[in-house]
Amino acid sequence: MKVTTFAIKVWRWFSVLLIVGGLAWTYSLLPDLVAVGFAASGMADFYLEKDTIFYIATALIIFNNVVIMAMARQVAKVPTSLLPIPNRKAWVDYRDQLNEHLINWLYCLVAAINTIMALSLFALATVNSSQYNANVFSFAWLFYVGFGMLIIIFAALPIRLMRGPVPDVSLD
Repeated sequence: MKVTTFAIKVWRWFSVLLIVGGLAWTYSLLPDLVAVGFAASGMADFYLEKDTIFYIATALIIFNNVVIMAMARQVAKVPTSLLPIPNRKAWVDYRDQLNEHLINWLYCLVAAINTIMALSLFALATVNSSQYNANVFSFAWLFYVGFGMLIIIFAALPIRLMRGPVPDVSLD
């Protein structure tokens, strides 16, 4: 297993623990009516019940961790000729490397979505908490971090696949 593959798998499992723990912690802290929409002044103008937030978050977590992961398991079954990848002819003879890159990319996408959702839940709990003096503008950075993470992940795969495969070198 390559170091990058190991690091991505560790991030994915850590993000699963983070999102499950974040959902449980957030649910325990939230009031019955949770402010989820805010006016330009920072005052809440749209509320949802805490149970609704829990079910929406749970559905997103299940979709992300089941459906996208199921797609990752199917990558090896798709013929190389049908994959919309740059430099396709170069990758035909290196299908194992291609599969590893595609699966790592999907795992990375799952981990990023989990991480963004967990941070968003923590921010929602903090904004709605009476213990902390943070307003909604204190978490504006979250949008930029999440957007930046997704842009980097979406750009990384095509850039890597344009370079072509690295031939296996035997040290025998």
